[in-house]
Amino acid sequence: MAAEKRSTLNKELLFLILQFCNDEGYKRTAHMLECESGCYFDMEFFEDMVLNGKWDKVEEYLYGFTNVNDNKYSTKIYFEIRKLNFLEALDNNDRAKALDILMKDLKIFALVNEELFREMTQLLTLDNFREHESLSMYGDSETSRKLLMDELKKLFEANPVFHGKLKFPSIKSQRLRRLINQGLNWQHIQCKYPHPNPDVKSLFEDHVCQWEQNHLFMPSVEIPLPWQDASMPLFPASWISGPSTVTHGVSNEDICLSGPATAATTSNNIADSHTISQKSQLQAENEVTSTILHPGPNHSLESSISYDLPIISMNNDKRQNVEPVSHTDLPKTIARILNEGSSPMSMDFHPVQQTLLLVGTNIGDIGLWDVSSGEKMLSRNFMVWNIGACSMIFKTAMIKDPSMSINRVAWSPNGSFFGVAFSKHIVQLYSYHGATDVQRKLEIDAHLGGVNDLAFSTPNKQLVVITGGDDKIIKVWDVITGVQMHNLEGHEAPIYSLCPHCKEDIHFIFSTSVDGKIKAWLYDLGARVHFDAPGLACTTMAYGSDNGRLFSCGTNKNGESFLVEWNESEGGAKRTYLGLCKTSSAIVQFGPIKDKFLAASDEHVIKIWDMDKLEILTTIDAEGGLPANPHFRFNKEGALLAIITSDNKIKILATEFGLQLLNATLNGFVDSSSDSSDASRKHVINPSSPVASSEEADGRVPTHCEEENLKVLKNKFIDKANNKSDGCKIFQINSPSQSQSLQLSGFGKADKISRLIYTNAGNAILALSSNATHLLWKWPQNDLNLSGKATTNVPPQLWQPRNCSRLMTNDLTGSKLGEAVPCFALSKNDSYLLSASGGIISLFNMLTFKTMTSIMPPPPAATSLAFHPQDNNIVAIGMDDSTIVIYNVRLAKVISKLKGHSGIVTGLAFSTAMNVLVSSGADAQIFTWDLDGWEKCKSKLLQLPDERTPVSGTQLQFHVDQVHFLVMHESQLSIYEAKELARVQQWVPEDPSRISHATYSCDSQMVYACFIDGTVSIFGASDLELKCQILPTAYLPSGARLNVYPMAIAAHPQKSTQFSVGLTDGGIMVFEPKEPGNNTWYVGEN
Repeated sequence: MAAEKRSTLNKELLFLILQFCNDEGYKRTAHMLECESGCYFDMEFFEDMVLNGKWDKVEEYLYGFTNVNDNKYSTKIYFEIRKLNFLEALDNNDRAKALDILMKDLKIFALVNEELFREMTQLLTLDNFREHESLSMYGDSETSRKLLMDELKKLFEANPVFHGKLKFPSIKSQRLRRLINQGLNWQHIQCKYPHPNPDVKSLFEDHVCQWEQNHLFMPSVEIPLPWQDASMPLFPASWISGPSTVTHGVSNEDICLSGPATAATTSNNIADSHTISQKSQLQAENEVTSTILHPGPNHSLESSISYDLPIISMNNDKRQNVEPVSHTDLPKTIARILNEGSSPMSMDFHPVQQTLLLVGTNIGDIGLWDVSSGEKMLSRNFMVWNIGACSMIFKTAMIKDPSMSINRVAWSPNGSFFGVAFSKHIVQLYSYHGATDVQRKLEIDAHLGGVNDLAFSTPNKQLVVITGGDDKIIKVWDVITGVQMHNLEGHEAPIYSLCPHCKEDIHFIFSTSVDGKIKAWLYDLGARVHFDAPGLACTTMAYGSDNGRLFSCGTNKNGESFLVEWNESEGGAKRTYLGLCKTSSAIVQFGPIKDKFLAASDEHVIKIWDMDKLEILTTIDAEGGLPANPHFRFNKEGALLAIITSDNKIKILATEFGLQLLNATLNGFVDSSSDSSDASRKHVINPSSPVASSEEADGRVPTHCEEENLKVLKNKFIDKANNKSDGCKIFQINSPSQSQSLQLSGFGKADKISRLIYTNAGNAILALSSNATHLLWKWPQNDLNLSGKATTNVPPQLWQPRNCSRLMTNDLTGSKLGEAVPCFALSKNDSYLLSASGGIISLFNMLTFKTMTSIMPPPPAATSLAFHPQDNNIVAIGMDDSTIVIYNVRLAKVISKLKGHSGIVTGLAFSTAMNVLVSSGADAQIFTWDLDGWEKCKSKLLQLPDERTPVSGTQLQFHVDQVHFLVMHESQLSIYEAKELARVQQWVPEDPSRISHATYSCDSQMVYACFIDGTVSIFGASDLELKCQILPTAYLPSGARLNVYPMAIAAHPQKSTQFSVGLTDGGIMVFEPKEPGNNTWYVGEN
């Protein structure tokens, strides 16, 4: 054990030296030390060498950590580096160098793969190595080096040789200097004759103040010496634990930590830390007049021991102009008292319908309350849904003790589901469809012992539920299928709480265990960060509503509670709030209130802090009757507060706005006399609206709703039965000045635009015209467009490769142009395009525009195409003979042929969440097909309005929740759910104008649709309510309005308010709202 400590301390000393070298600018020395010690791999330095093609230095640095034969990852790393060096030599026509690299550097890999080495040798014989099939996508050196670096990072992460070496530890600035200063101060307080202004001449020897001849004439400085009075601390006791009589210098030997000289000294100082008054601390501080500074210019007292005082930094410099908050914004008025019956254990307000409260009790029952009326809408007693599917361990546990309690209830981000975590083994998930419509979804035998916490999250836009239990394991489950996706192990004690979060598109999970340990996990890579909770307390973590600040609160075995804000970048406490009881009998509950306050239950009240101040702001006692540490829950707006009382009732407290919200929901209206327009009056929220079931499951709900925004949110959930179209104004854009638009021209290279799509990177638009020609517009990345994404502010370039004189054009052999249905599909990595215009299907390389292969010559002809979302080699092809072909491009093989339609297949869409392919066609039928065996699941006849017969095909697109999908037909827009093919919403135009195309916005909050009369309409996706119209006068010249209209429409993959339309004259229009930064086309427009 001692040897391990010495090894750890030696390693930490190396990091301190590295930090010092980097701070002082000795970069080369630092990198040499990194190599020689192997303690830290500087990825940034390595990446810089790779991107600049310094291959010799790359391998020299790499060799300090691993050699080519260490493991398969190291072998792969060396091979990829040498391969790119070889290809760059070929690209530069330096065949002598290429041959030298081949024989000296790459020949070693021939032992592993002789065939690969032979192929690389053959590249020397080619005039252009890109003629080799596997290298056709090779770009320039800069691009290839970036791609290589991305691959190398993954290999380093997976390589066990580099585990623990890729991240530099979080160390306070100038830490080595500070340790030296502390040591000098320590030595100085032991000097028999301490000087008031000591002169430190060397660090090679211990500091000692010498007696001087004129000492008798020096002014007297009364500094108590440590051996004179052990009860009187020289410094405040919290600074140092007492001086040692033995000094220790830094040597090249193993470092170890020495304890205090005597137990008495230590105990006295510890006792002083509890008894010393604020006044005596200040006096002691003032008595210390001799402080040793680090040798060198421009050092002040701040560079001495005061750096390392345990003073909590306020870090308020960025918040100096923040307006003070008032505790009048807090709910203190008792509005309702709910009687649950049994003891409530967990509560959660609905995230959208904020007067609905979900409650779980100590006997396993759940209740759904409408707090506006004070009535329980729903009650479900505990029962196991399928005991036969449960484990024998669970069955045995239930026989021994059939009692069951609920540890946690929680809503999904949009309130479409809720989960219940029980005290034994199981988790139950319900789907919520409004009012009292609650359906069983999944029952999971999740953990051995209790399931202590449960939370929802949406990594990769897939709704999952995360559970943690007594078995010390965290598990991640697909909400739709119940499949376990991840198993995260590493805690050494039962899991206490979970806090999933997403930052900069990186999804991760904070977890805490009952032994006071905190871990941060990436879903695919496991635990990446480990640290201790303050006081090793049983801790809960939570982000504020702005998602920018992280807080935690916990109570340890001694009853001490800690409420802190975290500095995520350093993994330490940023501030510790004052006022919590030090002898709590139970774990303190806590939660943030929007982005203003923190609340914690303690000493029979709810204590409230301003997030930016350490002291308690106010308390809420709910007129008494609360247990010592009551459970409580705020609704999303912080306007309602539910608190569990000592007699097992639930008190609902409200702010003034919360009272209005309760009355609005109860009475069906809110007094809107303060509103300036009747159009903005509030409406009753109907929880039975189908919107509740069709909402996105990816958590995209408003995160900052003041009272005005809540009105908008309420309007979204209007009772469909009472929703009259004339009660809501449609915002019309009829002139170019009302929006931002940009016209793209094909310069006569294309006629009517038949299909349109953005690249997945969002930096280009690809169009397929009726003459089988593809046009690709790319936006440049420059000072006017830093992101390089598509925008209306900067015109794009009509792009094609330098060495390619022709555009990508479909083969029309066998095509009947008058009857052809153009179609295309782009792979997820934007590298491959599958396209057809009634003839042979062509697979294009998007970098070179070359045709890689051609498949499926007509008849029958392809009419729709879709890549499998998890395998670019698998494509679904809809045919004009009503069949669907599942084809493996790599194997050039038909996997399956699906039959069921009676007309041409015009729409295909995959859902991995539902594990289905959905198809539609000119026969107005919708089919779902199982992805595992390609068997038909369900079918549904499209419900056409007014008994209209289909004159065109239907098209499909999945919502981001992968559960609902949009059906586009010339006569209507509809939304269906994929499991039962039930229609959720439908919109039918009142006039005879036909719909030419439609699409979801990238966040599925809106639907964009274009019409043959030239109008572009924007709908709310949840209810298909028409919100905004762009008239032809806003984007078409007067002479073209009778003959030109949009045929295709596409939405930007990252910007929810940007979309483009392809016109019948071959032009393309890109649209964005007039005000930059608007996240919608219609909120506030009226």
